[in-house]
Amino acid sequence: MAGAAALGTVSQLWRYPASSLAGERMDAISVDRATVDGDRLFGLVDASDGEIARPDREAKWHKVPLIRTRLSEDRRLEVAVPGGDWLPAPDPRSDRAISTFLGFEASIRPFGQENAAPAYAGPLTEARYRKAPIHLLTTASLARLKALHPQGAPDPRRFRPNIVVDMVPIEGSFPETEWIGRKLAIGDLLLTVSEPCRRCGFTIIAQDGFDTDPGILRNLVRHNAHNLGVYCTVDRPARVEIGAPMRFV
Repeated sequence: MAGAAALGTVSQLWRYPASSLAGERMDAISVDRATVDGDRLFGLVDASDGEIARPDREAKWHKVPLIRTRLSEDRRLEVAVPGGDWLPAPDPRSDRAISTFLGFEASIRPFGQENAAPAYAGPLTEARYRKAPIHLLTTASLARLKALHPQGAPDPRRFRPNIVVDMVPIEGSFPETEWIGRKLAIGDLLLTVSEPCRRCGFTIIAQDGFDTDPGILRNLVRHNAHNLGVYCTVDRPARVEIGAPMRFV
Protein backbone atom coordinates (compact mmCIF):
# COMPACT_ATOMS: atom_id res chain seq x y z
CA MET A 1 0.00 0.00 0.00
CA ALA A 2 2.83 2.40 0.83
CA GLY A 3 4.00 2.41 -2.76
CA ALA A 4 0.62 3.03 -4.35
CA ALA A 5 0.15 6.40 -5.97
CA ALA A 6 -2.60 8.60 -4.55
CA LEU A 7 -5.77 8.67 -6.63
CA GLY A 8 -6.78 11.95 -5.04
CA THR A 9 -7.28 13.72 -1.73
CA VAL A 10 -10.30 14.31 0.49
CA SER A 11 -11.83 17.71 -0.24
CA GLN A 12 -15.17 17.49 1.62
CA LEU A 13 -16.51 15.50 4.56
CA TRP A 14 -20.19 15.35 5.50
CA ARG A 15 -22.53 13.83 8.01
CA TYR A 16 -26.31 14.04 8.02
CA PRO A 17 -27.65 14.15 11.59
CA ALA A 18 -31.26 14.08 10.33
CA SER A 19 -32.26 12.18 7.21
CA SER A 20 -33.38 14.32 4.24
CA LEU A 21 -32.41 17.58 5.98
CA ALA A 22 -29.28 19.48 4.95
CA GLY A 23 -26.00 17.91 5.97
CA GLU A 24 -23.27 19.20 8.25
CA ARG A 25 -19.91 19.83 6.59
CA MET A 26 -17.01 18.66 8.74
CA ASP A 27 -13.25 19.11 8.98
CA ALA A 28 -12.96 15.50 10.14
CA ILE A 29 -15.24 12.50 10.61
CA SER A 30 -14.91 9.37 12.74
CA VAL A 31 -15.87 6.20 10.90
CA ASP A 32 -16.65 2.93 12.68
CA ARG A 33 -17.68 -0.42 11.22
CA ALA A 34 -21.30 0.58 10.77
CA THR A 35 -21.46 4.32 10.07
CA VAL A 36 -20.03 7.80 10.39
CA ASP A 37 -20.28 9.09 13.94
CA GLY A 38 -23.33 11.36 14.19
CA ASP A 39 -24.82 10.30 10.86
CA ARG A 40 -28.58 9.80 10.36
CA LEU A 41 -29.74 9.75 13.96
CA PHE A 42 -33.11 11.43 13.42
CA GLY A 43 -35.97 11.57 10.94
CA LEU A 44 -38.61 14.13 10.03
CA VAL A 45 -42.21 12.91 9.94
CA ASP A 46 -45.68 14.17 9.11
CA ALA A 47 -47.12 14.54 12.60
CA SER A 48 -50.61 13.53 11.42
CA ASP A 49 -49.69 10.00 10.40
CA GLY A 50 -46.02 9.40 11.22
CA GLU A 51 -45.04 9.25 7.53
CA ILE A 52 -41.30 9.89 7.19
CA ALA A 53 -40.11 12.62 4.83
CA ARG A 54 -39.85 11.62 1.17
CA PRO A 55 -38.39 14.55 -0.79
CA ASP A 56 -37.60 12.19 -3.66
CA ARG A 57 -41.28 11.33 -4.16
CA GLU A 58 -43.63 13.93 -2.71
CA ALA A 59 -43.69 17.66 -3.44
CA LYS A 60 -44.81 18.49 0.10
CA TRP A 61 -41.31 17.51 1.30
CA HIS A 62 -39.32 19.37 -1.37
CA LYS A 63 -38.26 22.18 0.99
CA VAL A 64 -36.87 19.80 3.61
CA PRO A 65 -33.25 19.87 2.29
CA LEU A 66 -33.24 23.64 2.97
CA ILE A 67 -33.47 22.98 6.73
CA ARG A 68 -29.97 23.05 8.24
CA THR A 69 -28.73 20.60 10.87
CA ARG A 70 -25.81 20.29 13.24
CA LEU A 71 -24.84 18.39 16.37
CA SER A 72 -23.82 20.41 19.40
CA GLU A 73 -20.70 19.63 21.43
CA ASP A 74 -22.84 17.47 23.71
CA ARG A 75 -24.23 15.66 20.65
CA ARG A 76 -27.68 17.22 20.70
CA LEU A 77 -29.39 17.91 17.40
CA GLU A 78 -30.02 21.52 16.41
CA VAL A 79 -31.95 22.62 13.30
CA ALA A 80 -32.60 25.94 11.56
CA VAL A 81 -35.16 26.79 8.90
CA PRO A 82 -34.12 29.42 6.31
CA GLY A 83 -33.96 32.80 8.00
CA GLY A 84 -34.47 31.25 11.44
CA ASP A 85 -32.33 30.67 14.52
CA TRP A 86 -30.80 27.38 15.57
CA LEU A 87 -33.26 25.45 17.75
CA PRO A 88 -32.89 22.23 19.74
CA ALA A 89 -34.58 19.11 18.35
CA PRO A 90 -36.62 17.10 19.03
CA ASP A 91 -38.42 19.99 20.70
CA PRO A 92 -41.80 21.73 20.33
CA ARG A 93 -40.06 24.96 19.28
CA SER A 94 -38.23 23.38 16.35
CA ASP A 95 -41.29 21.37 15.38
CA ARG A 96 -43.32 24.59 15.23
CA ALA A 97 -40.68 26.34 13.10
CA ILE A 98 -40.43 23.41 10.69
CA SER A 99 -44.21 23.04 10.49
CA THR A 100 -44.62 26.72 9.66
CA PHE A 101 -41.90 26.49 7.02
CA LEU A 102 -43.39 23.39 5.37
CA GLY A 103 -47.04 24.38 5.72
CA PHE A 104 -48.20 21.30 7.64
CA GLU A 105 -47.61 19.73 11.03
CA ALA A 106 -44.22 17.99 11.07
CA SER A 107 -41.98 16.64 13.81
CA ILE A 108 -38.35 15.59 14.31
CA ARG A 109 -38.09 12.16 15.92
CA PRO A 110 -35.11 9.97 16.91
CA PHE A 111 -34.48 6.72 15.05
CA GLY A 112 -33.87 5.06 18.43
CA GLN A 113 -34.01 6.01 22.08
CA GLU A 114 -30.20 5.87 22.19
CA ASN A 115 -30.12 8.90 19.87
CA ALA A 116 -32.44 11.02 22.02
CA ALA A 117 -31.68 13.25 24.98
CA PRO A 118 -32.03 11.42 28.31
CA ALA A 119 -35.19 13.37 29.15
CA TYR A 120 -36.85 12.68 25.79
CA ALA A 121 -40.02 10.60 26.19
CA GLY A 122 -41.67 11.29 22.86
CA PRO A 123 -42.31 9.00 19.89
CA LEU A 124 -39.59 7.38 17.82
CA THR A 125 -39.46 6.63 14.10
CA GLU A 126 -37.57 4.16 11.91
CA ALA A 127 -34.98 4.85 9.24
CA ARG A 128 -36.41 4.53 5.76
CA TYR A 129 -33.24 3.20 4.11
CA ARG A 130 -30.80 0.49 4.95
CA LYS A 131 -27.80 2.58 5.92
CA ALA A 132 -24.52 1.91 4.13
CA PRO A 133 -21.45 2.74 6.25
CA ILE A 134 -19.87 5.17 3.77
CA HIS A 135 -20.99 6.96 0.64
CA LEU A 136 -17.99 8.09 -1.42
CA LEU A 137 -18.03 10.44 -4.42
CA THR A 138 -15.21 11.80 -6.58
CA THR A 139 -14.95 15.18 -8.23
CA ALA A 140 -14.01 13.25 -11.39
CA SER A 141 -17.54 11.85 -11.54
CA LEU A 142 -19.01 15.29 -10.88
CA ALA A 143 -16.87 16.63 -13.73
CA ARG A 144 -18.16 13.87 -16.03
CA LEU A 145 -21.75 14.80 -15.15
CA LYS A 146 -20.99 18.48 -15.78
CA ALA A 147 -19.54 17.60 -19.20
CA LEU A 148 -22.73 15.73 -20.07
CA HIS A 149 -25.00 18.45 -18.66
CA PRO A 150 -23.07 21.74 -18.95
CA GLN A 151 -25.98 23.94 -17.89
CA GLY A 152 -26.51 21.94 -14.69
CA ALA A 153 -25.05 22.34 -11.21
CA PRO A 154 -23.77 18.93 -10.03
CA ASP A 155 -23.18 20.18 -6.49
CA PRO A 156 -22.12 17.39 -4.09
CA ARG A 157 -25.04 18.29 -1.82
CA ARG A 158 -27.46 16.87 -4.38
CA PHE A 159 -25.94 13.42 -3.73
CA ARG A 160 -25.33 13.45 0.06
CA PRO A 161 -21.88 11.82 0.17
CA ASN A 162 -19.90 11.33 3.37
CA ILE A 163 -16.53 11.64 1.62
CA VAL A 164 -15.76 13.69 -1.50
CA VAL A 165 -12.37 12.98 -3.07
CA ASP A 166 -10.76 15.55 -5.33
CA MET A 167 -9.56 13.56 -8.34
CA VAL A 168 -8.37 14.40 -11.84
CA PRO A 169 -11.23 13.88 -14.34
CA ILE A 170 -11.08 10.86 -16.63
CA GLU A 171 -12.65 11.56 -19.99
CA GLY A 172 -15.82 9.55 -20.54
CA SER A 173 -15.72 7.93 -17.08
CA PHE A 174 -17.52 7.94 -13.75
CA PRO A 175 -14.44 6.27 -12.25
CA GLU A 176 -15.56 5.05 -8.82
CA THR A 177 -18.50 3.21 -10.38
CA GLU A 178 -15.87 0.94 -11.94
CA TRP A 179 -14.21 0.12 -8.61
CA ILE A 180 -16.78 -2.32 -7.22
CA GLY A 181 -14.94 -4.96 -5.15
CA ARG A 182 -11.73 -2.93 -4.90
CA LYS A 183 -10.18 -1.83 -1.62
CA LEU A 184 -9.30 1.77 -0.81
CA ALA A 185 -7.21 3.45 1.86
CA ILE A 186 -8.23 6.99 2.78
CA GLY A 187 -5.63 8.04 5.30
CA ASP A 188 -5.86 5.28 7.93
CA LEU A 189 -9.38 4.27 6.92
CA LEU A 190 -9.65 1.05 4.90
CA LEU A 191 -12.75 0.50 2.76
CA THR A 192 -14.14 -2.00 0.28
CA VAL A 193 -16.21 -0.52 -2.53
CA SER A 194 -19.39 -2.57 -2.28
CA GLU A 195 -21.95 -1.22 -4.76
CA PRO A 196 -22.80 1.76 -6.94
CA CYS A 197 -25.09 4.39 -5.47
CA ARG A 198 -28.34 4.38 -7.42
CA ARG A 199 -29.75 7.88 -7.61
CA CYS A 200 -33.33 8.99 -7.04
CA GLY A 201 -35.46 12.09 -7.46
CA PHE A 202 -33.76 13.79 -4.49
CA THR A 203 -30.90 14.74 -6.81
CA ILE A 204 -33.05 17.10 -8.89
CA ILE A 205 -34.50 19.13 -5.98
CA ALA A 206 -33.43 22.75 -5.41
CA GLN A 207 -31.24 23.52 -2.42
CA ASP A 208 -29.52 26.65 -1.16
CA GLY A 209 -27.53 27.88 -4.15
CA PHE A 210 -28.93 25.75 -6.96
CA ASP A 211 -32.27 25.17 -8.65
CA THR A 212 -34.48 22.18 -9.42
CA ASP A 213 -32.94 20.35 -12.40
CA PRO A 214 -34.42 17.14 -13.85
CA GLY A 215 -31.47 16.99 -16.25
CA ILE A 216 -29.20 15.86 -13.40
CA LEU A 217 -31.02 12.56 -12.96
CA ARG A 218 -31.86 12.20 -16.65
CA ASN A 219 -28.17 12.18 -17.56
CA LEU A 220 -27.28 9.70 -14.83
CA VAL A 221 -30.02 7.35 -16.03
CA ARG A 222 -28.86 7.68 -19.63
CA HIS A 223 -25.09 7.54 -19.15
CA ASN A 224 -24.37 5.64 -15.89
CA ALA A 225 -27.31 3.29 -15.25
CA HIS A 226 -28.88 5.65 -12.65
CA ASN A 227 -25.65 5.73 -10.59
CA LEU A 228 -23.26 8.29 -9.15
CA GLY A 229 -20.77 7.57 -6.40
CA VAL A 230 -20.38 4.32 -4.48
CA TYR A 231 -21.21 2.73 -1.15
CA CYS A 232 -18.34 1.25 0.85
CA THR A 233 -18.03 -1.14 3.76
CA VAL A 234 -15.44 -0.51 6.46
CA ASP A 235 -12.47 -2.86 6.87
CA ARG A 236 -10.58 -0.70 9.36
CA PRO A 237 -12.28 2.17 11.19
CA ALA A 238 -10.44 5.47 11.52
CA ARG A 239 -10.74 9.21 11.75
CA VAL A 240 -10.51 10.96 8.37
CA GLU A 241 -9.51 14.59 7.86
CA ILE A 242 -9.64 16.99 4.93
CA GLY A 243 -6.56 16.47 2.76
CA ALA A 244 -6.19 12.75 3.46
CA PRO A 245 -4.87 10.85 0.41
CA MET A 246 -6.90 8.06 -1.20
CA ARG A 247 -5.11 5.04 -2.68
CA PHE A 248 -5.95 1.58 -3.95
CA VAL A 249 -4.86 -1.18 -1.56
